[in-house]
Amino acid sequence: MMKFETVEKKSIFTSLDFRTKLVMMAVVTIIAFVWESPVTGGFLTFIVGIACVFAGVKSEYLSTVLKVMIPFYILIVVVMGFFNVSQVQTLLNTDKLTPIFSLPKEWFWVGGLTMNQEGIVYGLNIVFKTLTMVLIIPLGIFTTDVNDMVVGMVKAKISYKIVFIFSSTLRFFPLLLEEIQGILEAQRLRGLALEKMSIVKKVSVYATIAVPLILNAMAKSQKLEVVLQSKAFSGSSKRTYLHESILTSTDYVCMVGFISLFIVATFLYFYAGVGKFPWLLYS
Repeated sequence: MMKFETVEKKSIFTSLDFRTKLVMMAVVTIIAFVWESPVTGGFLTFIVGIACVFAGVKSEYLSTVLKVMIPFYILIVVVMGFFNVSQVQTLLNTDKLTPIFSLPKEWFWVGGLTMNQEGIVYGLNIVFKTLTMVLIIPLGIFTTDVNDMVVGMVKAKISYKIVFIFSSTLRFFPLLLEEIQGILEAQRLRGLALEKMSIVKKVSVYATIAVPLILNAMAKSQKLEVVLQSKAFSGSSKRTYLHESILTSTDYVCMVGFISLFIVATFLYFYAGVGKFPWLLYS
């Protein structure tokens, strides 16, 4: 059975209560969303990435995330470089941008478009935003057991129905991965060599996997519904829990630290311009 908790080493992140990690994820996500400068955004992404490595998030996961996201990031940078003109002009309070090159005017539809330096810089900012948000999730979730996660969310006064849906999704995820692997192994036993196929053929093969995968998922969800009804599931958080969620002094220190970081970042953003688009680049 695959485990959703991928972190095997012990660190300060595995010892923290999940409520502390919720504060951490909320603060980092808000700061990453608000900051417009690729300088501060890149620094935040670097810090979160280092924290993921320190916490023991598997390098296979990090490399997979980068491989999957790189084509989208390239597309974002290109689109922002060509089309994001009015927004960067507003952020810089100027009508003049720095052109890099222009496409020939005779080209269909895109002829005459100009790649701007400021648009590329803003595209990098979006890349760092999304990458930070993608990396902060495993830093909080992969370092927490699902049972501790449920108790921590309940103690945080989150509706138990939402908590149950969230925890059920985390528990179903490894099962779906196992079913995908089982279907692929069955096709390999029938002589299907995925390694020798082109990308187009691979896409068609993976598309055929979706049908049995969806049917099996629906069957499991129906069984879960029957089980919950037989146990008179009400969604009330007033129940006993096998695991406990206790805030330690380390949790309180970390919470104060994250909240202080949010306050300082907000103050510097509005009163010193730290994190705004022109900061250190066009100021």
